[in-house]
Amino acid sequence: QVQLVESGGDTVQSGGSLKLSCVASGLTGSRSCQGWFRQAPGKEREGVAIMSGGSTTYADFARGRFTISRDNGKNTVSLQMNSLKPEDTAMYYCVASNEWCLLSLFPTRYNFWGQGTQVTVSS
Repeated sequence: QVQLVESGGDTVQSGGSLKLSCVASGLTGSRSCQGWFRQAPGKEREGVAIMSGGSTTYADFARGRFTISRDNGKNTVSLQMNSLKPEDTAMYYCVASNEWCLLSLFPTRYNFWGQGTQVTVSS
């Protein structure tokens, strides 16, 4: 079975940086996608960044500030977040799909989810 375990969430000041990591197990398939979603209190869950092979996509709020990467040897996908803003405060979830996801930022396209890691950005 597929399991995703994310870590790295913390409390940081506005303008700071944080790196999230997700260890994936049991995920196979040439069409597999991995990435990150987030959900703030009272808000809908939204895509942050997705990677499939060498292709990536970013939400508008993330582009230029966040970078998604993958270490195949360690089965780990990471999200480097720079220039953090208070509005980035949310629970961040590692996600995956074992089918071609077309780098979608819609949550229904992903069938595997981690437990989430909390990111809090103070002003």
